[in-house]
Amino acid sequence: MDQPLRKADYPYRMKDLCDRTGLPRQAIHFYIMQGLVPEGLKTGRNMAYYADSHVERILLIKKLQHERFLPLKAIRAVLDDTADGFTPAQRRLFAEVKEQLPISIAKSDVYVGIAVGDVLLRSRIDRADFDAMIATGLFGTREDAQGRLFMRQDDVWMVELWGEVRQAGFTRELGFTPDIVMTIYEQAINQIFKQERVVLTTLLENTPAAEIARLVALGLPMIHRFLVRYHETKVRDFFTAM
Repeated sequence: MDQPLRKADYPYRMKDLCDRTGLPRQAIHFYIMQGLVPEGLKTGRNMAYYADSHVERILLIKKLQHERFLPLKAIRAVLDDTADGFTPAQRRLFAEVKEQLPISIAKSDVYVGIAVGDVLLRSRIDRADFDAMIATGLFGTREDAQGRLFMRQDDVWMVELWGEVRQAGFTRELGFTPDIVMTIYEQAINQIFKQERVVLTTLLENTPAAEIARLVALGLPMIHRFLVRYHETKVRDFFTAM
């Protein structure tokens, strides 16, 4: 049976949340409206109180958005993972595996920001395409105090690749836009990765972390080759049947 909410467990007002997180009221309200932060304990129409868990959640979102350049869509996925059914032991195993993986797989250059203007100039795509990519939730940006926009170094390849797509002739006039093209593959990869996590959890739970890390590092390139070749096979079979 659920325990009743106690006001003593909710000592903070909105002003306190702002003081403890360094975020303005509007930003916190936006997180609540987006479902990233749970609502507080309401004591009136315009009055609510918040718990330590609210402070921790907001600080985590702030870190993910401002330090890791993650868009809200990716942040929601990270937060949802806290309720993905993994046991504490499984989470500890994943943490041990992460420590054993090569840097290229386990580590992200999250603190390196690249000026968006430079990336667009180099990639030869316009701001409309860039904004459409942001809208898909593939990656995020951060604005500095001078209003300059930055993106994470690890995400630059997506913009550069889209520049190649445009230069190859996949134009906006033909109907090719990031939200149509890239979302297809983003959704497919997300589904694949969810299943991969299930495999890692169920089949390798009793395997030493170092061995799992070795298998992941060796298996990843093989999986990528399979995906490329099998995609080619599906396209070829389609046109063969025409």
